[in-house]
Amino acid sequence: MSFHSKIKGIAAISVLFAISVVACRKEERAVEGVAQNAVKAEQQVQAKESQLDLDRAQLDQIPLPTKSLYIDIHDPSQWANPFLVVGPQSITLRILLPDANTSTVGQGTLLRPVSARRQELQLRPADLDKAIVAIPAGAWHYGRVIAIAESPEAPPKERAQVRRNLEAALRDLNNLGLVVEEWPGR
Repeated sequence: MSFHSKIKGIAAISVLFAISVVACRKEERAVEGVAQNAVKAEQQVQAKESQLDLDRAQLDQIPLPTKSLYIDIHDPSQWANPFLVVGPQSITLRILLPDANTSTVGQGTLLRPVSARRQELQLRPADLDKAIVAIPAGAWHYGRVIAIAESPEAPPKERAQVRRNLEAALRDLNNLGLVVEEWPGR
């Protein structure tokens, strides 16, 4: 073997060694990046779970539902607990706030109409859990039960999206520990 051949062989080996060292370092950095992403994801899951536990604890202050109070209600306008109407892009939350006046005098008359205490809010589906937790305890007239229905105004081509939003809302409400009464669309 000639001297030039040995030098070429040593140079080739050196180049291969340098390439393998660089490749190993890139692989190590990639593995470190994946590990860091996994740690961040785990921290986000733990934060979300602890927030869910806090939300559940807050809703646990509301008594369990009393079915005898709402079993005979078949009209959404008569439902006194929170009511959700799920659409393709948003969710409408209807609540009936408690009467601030504890006296029965004038209750339901022009001086104290029930409609003045009825509130309707448009929510993004992602904000549903925060909105539910923010509902005052006095708005849960039947206990910890909520009604939900698909929006009757949604066009037929958006029915699949409405159903996906409804299923996601059902999952969120169940995770919060609520009893859910699913109503047919009006």
